[in-house]
Amino acid sequence: MQAKSIYRAALALALASAVLTLPACGKKSEAKVATQVAAKVGSEEISVHQVNQMLARMNTSANSPEAVQALSRQVLENLIDQQLAVDEATEAKLHRSPEVVAQIEAAKREILARAYVQQLTASLPKPTEEDQKKYYADNPALFAERRVYNVQEIVARPGPATLELLNAHASKPMEEVAAALKAANIPFSGGSGVRPAEQIPLNVLPRVRALKDGQALAFSGGQGDSLLRVVSSQAAPVAEADALPRIEKYLSNQRASEAVAAQIKALRAKSSISYQGEFANAAPTAAPAQPAAPQTVIEKGVAGLK
Repeated sequence: MQAKSIYRAALALALASAVLTLPACGKKSEAKVATQVAAKVGSEEISVHQVNQMLARMNTSANSPEAVQALSRQVLENLIDQQLAVDEATEAKLHRSPEVVAQIEAAKREILARAYVQQLTASLPKPTEEDQKKYYADNPALFAERRVYNVQEIVARPGPATLELLNAHASKPMEEVAAALKAANIPFSGGSGVRPAEQIPLNVLPRVRALKDGQALAFSGGQGDSLLRVVSSQAAPVAEADALPRIEKYLSNQRASEAVAAQIKALRAKSSISYQGEFANAAPTAAPAQPAAPQTVIEKGVAGLK
């Protein structure tokens, strides 16, 4: 049974990878004309194109030509192992297993959806230098006046009384805040650590920037209701020249996200969608207008808070 599970997993991985590496739908002989054979496993061929596609998913720009060549050989060996597993799985007729068929279909759906998104966003205009410089000027807390904060934080289960309690105890030691939450039977976690400005939610950052050492701020976020105290902070500005490449990437991703969200919304509006079974009477959950701001894990715990 264990060997069978391994074969099933290998087949799912191999066939998912095979779908990824297909350049286009066409005859097998037509696909091989444009590629060079790197190895043969029985009657099956592994092409240089397949090796190069696997390498393209890795970041090899900093590698020497010798290192890339060695990595290419390792990729080929992995593809050979994969093909051997596929051959054995096919011989065992695992490709007919309902579980494997479902995994292959799920992989195809994901790949096709990703391809559509890539096609949709490929033609979007890149942010201009003027756009990038404007973003830099409009967000001094992230760049020209960026700071790195030493913070303490408590994150509690959100609720009508939670934020009120955190605001009422904002000026008190964290141990007292923790005691108040415990008394109110509100689950929470606490910690301390260092956060650069970009690891603080953008909608909260201007308010955090205005805090003096020792002051705290209560707010609602993606993880729950939080109380964030700035223990100390240090200036760490980012020069415009250093920031612009990152800003360009951020703005490009933002435009792509907005374009995809708008297109999916339009597709939903013109499509017939009906919920069935147990989902028929449940109200659909509305997707957030924007992705939640990234939250970082504060590694060092505050003793006695839990």
